[in-house]
Amino acid sequence: MTGAALAYWPSTVPLEHAILDAEFRFLRAHASRPIEKEVVIVGIDDATTRALPEPLTLWHRHLAAFLQAVADTSATAVALDVVLPDRSFDAIVPGYDRQLLAGIVLARRAKPLVLALTIEPSGETRPVYPSILAAAGRDATGYALLPVDSDGVVRRFDERITIGGSAVPTLAGQVARRLGRNVGYGLIDYAAGEAFGYVPLDTALEWYDAGDKAKLEAAFGGRVILLGGVFRFEDRLPAPVNLAAWDAQAADMPAVLLHAQALRNLLNGGLIAPVPAWIVVAICLLAAMCWFVARDFAIAAALALGGGASIIVTSTWLLAQGWYLPSAAILLTLALAVGTRALYETNLQLRERRRLRRAFGAYVSPRILQDILHSNPSPGLGGQRYRLCVLFADIRGFTARSERMAPEQVVELLNQYFSEVTASIHDAGGTVDKFLGDGIMAFFGAPQRAENPCVPALAAARDMLRRVSRLNVALAQHGEAPIAIGIALHVGDAVVGNVGSQTRHNYTAIGDTVNVASRLEGLAVEVACPLVCSADVFDMLEDRAGFVKLGPKSIKGHCPVQIYGWRPDESASGPNSGGVT
Repeated sequence: MTGAALAYWPSTVPLEHAILDAEFRFLRAHASRPIEKEVVIVGIDDATTRALPEPLTLWHRHLAAFLQAVADTSATAVALDVVLPDRSFDAIVPGYDRQLLAGIVLARRAKPLVLALTIEPSGETRPVYPSILAAAGRDATGYALLPVDSDGVVRRFDERITIGGSAVPTLAGQVARRLGRNVGYGLIDYAAGEAFGYVPLDTALEWYDAGDKAKLEAAFGGRVILLGGVFRFEDRLPAPVNLAAWDAQAADMPAVLLHAQALRNLLNGGLIAPVPAWIVVAICLLAAMCWFVARDFAIAAALALGGGASIIVTSTWLLAQGWYLPSAAILLTLALAVGTRALYETNLQLRERRRLRRAFGAYVSPRILQDILHSNPSPGLGGQRYRLCVLFADIRGFTARSERMAPEQVVELLNQYFSEVTASIHDAGGTVDKFLGDGIMAFFGAPQRAENPCVPALAAARDMLRRVSRLNVALAQHGEAPIAIGIALHVGDAVVGNVGSQTRHNYTAIGDTVNVASRLEGLAVEVACPLVCSADVFDMLEDRAGFVKLGPKSIKGHCPVQIYGWRPDESASGPNSGGVT
């Protein structure tokens, strides 16, 4: 019901008007509707006022001649959208009144005649000379008025235009009634008929004066004739489509064309009627149900774009069939349903990500957590091949040290140590694979691939040694012995992914590269270097300062590996440097 109520919410009116106007322009350009009963405009333009010497108020004989000319043709009706005299002018030009009255009587006897009534600024009906009204007869007047929407545009025909909402006869309505048509209310179909041209009044009078009945019949025969002003700057109103063929780019058009278009509608199938309210309610409810479907962004986007396009297409098609569906309310309902569901789902995802961060942030490396939050890891077991630089490190002599410590002290020391070295690895963009007692395994180049994973791995290793040196200072302040670590680096291909069972698995790296790195870590003690690396790593380093070639070394289960050792500067050597003991 809320969606249907949007159809009557003032804030939706500008959107509804914009959509409706665009639909009319589209139909006019691509699917204009032909009509049978045509309306011909006889225009009073600037050229006419120059051609006829008298002021407009003294055009009695010209209007009479025009009415006589129409009466001699097979025109079906004639209407005058002009300001008629409000008094007699016989005192100024004797016989003038008689000429106009004679023309009106002649025309009304030949065919239906309707004269326009206008409104004073005060809101009162502008008076018309009573003899003119008497000559025209009953039901021969109608107000030259049309309802104007809040934006000043004429889109509707409705005779219920008084302040109290009661109906008054209008110019177009009276002509339609005189021709036996029912007059209702609705939207004016701006896609019906061709754009209007007009016959200048002075041209029609020239044909009549010359007795050229053929031209008059060709122009007026079988049509409704509507006389009115087509001035460039007077009595003009904006409409969804400008129907003036001679001035199609103007922002407004002569009001007489609007009366003519409304009359076209009344004579050719009627106005555009609004669809029953229950249909709007039903479609709005259907649009609101999209809330239950728009569970993710792709579905929400498809519903918003596809649903919105379907509504516009349906609304435009119905408009071409003579039915008006207020699509703005339905579009807003759809947008509200899809948008609120998208916001709801986004909020749930953010809450879930925060929950995962809190729950697993300390269990996996930041890059792994980011992949989890973005749903990047492939589900199930298995992995992908990466070019990795694998890092192994452990604390030298820790087993013997832990035998002299309480278990709580062991855990506290390990936590201090792992906090420092883990920070070094994460800061360099590495991934902590696992903790192995007092050892740690990490790799660089996955899950985000790296062109040269050895560079960040070396940076992490050096920072680990610096952090251990600072940790040793803190340990010394508490009277505890320093610790020394050994680090090994090796680069090569490995498979990274989920290894284990369907119910319990780890994200880890598997391959010979990992095995070699593990074996090299044990050589750090033998070569008295806190950091060793394979020749493969050395060859990929940009900064090789401090490395010395240690030659090929045998490792268990593998052919000999050429290794390089790195020692801190002499000034930084000693237990606090992280060197081996």
